[in-house]
Amino acid sequence: MKERKIKKIVEGMMVMEGAGVKLRRIFGFGDTALTDPFLLLDNFGSKDPADYIAGFPWHPHRGIETITYMIEGVVAHGDSLGNSGTIKSGQVQWMTAGSGIVHQEMPKAYDGNMRGFQLWANLPKKEKMCRPRYRDIKAEDMAEFKGEGFKIKIICGEYGGVSGPAQDIVINPWFFDVQAEPGAEFSLKVRPEDNVLCCVFEGKGWFDKKKTQEVGPGQLAVLEEGETIACSASKEGLRFMLIAGKPLNEPVAWRGPIVMNTESELKKAFEEYRKGTFIKR
Repeated sequence: MKERKIKKIVEGMMVMEGAGVKLRRIFGFGDTALTDPFLLLDNFGSKDPADYIAGFPWHPHRGIETITYMIEGVVAHGDSLGNSGTIKSGQVQWMTAGSGIVHQEMPKAYDGNMRGFQLWANLPKKEKMCRPRYRDIKAEDMAEFKGEGFKIKIICGEYGGVSGPAQDIVINPWFFDVQAEPGAEFSLKVRPEDNVLCCVFEGKGWFDKKKTQEVGPGQLAVLEEGETIACSASKEGLRFMLIAGKPLNEPVAWRGPIVMNTESELKKAFEEYRKGTFIKR
């Protein structure tokens, strides 16, 4: 089987989002072809509540799905569908914006290092205006695959006969939290049709047998085509988010929280939001 090699290393950048939340944007700066079908990955985390407590007050989304994975911390949410509640350490929030949803995400002060990820998955043209939906996934409902020297928490997708709890995300992506022991070496089988991205957030490691490029926290390895990934952990160990999905290869018109296929669709979405006709169902 063909082993994947690293195509590009992307450096995450610190940005300010929402009402004043400091976070590291791993990707999401416009080069959508490189990460298609994924649009954005944010890695948030701080021991200082002042860095995140302002949160993300009410704002709209259309044309995407968001998957929020809380490693540690608490975030309260509410939306125009009437959903409300909190996601806590180890839990996942999955939202299909579809034709339109308005929501808020407000972190709570946490005694520790509040941290996690939010991934934006694009919706294909035929599903852009689908019915919005929302789901909370509890930590105890997470699935785990255990290998020799490593383990995979499966948020969505399937690996080694183990399926994650978020199975009805439209583009059927993989979103895995992979944790490897110090010095571990192992191979992961991946779907050959997928774009595959590896975002390191603890330790360091390599994603090819020759160990040509070491990848550390805040860096994303974009991989070339192939069927397997050769993973090696440093003496510090390695933990990374593995993200994989089949490219949509569709035009992207994107501004702020709304992602459509054409500029006219984008303009219409913002006009509807201003007029109060944004929510369809």
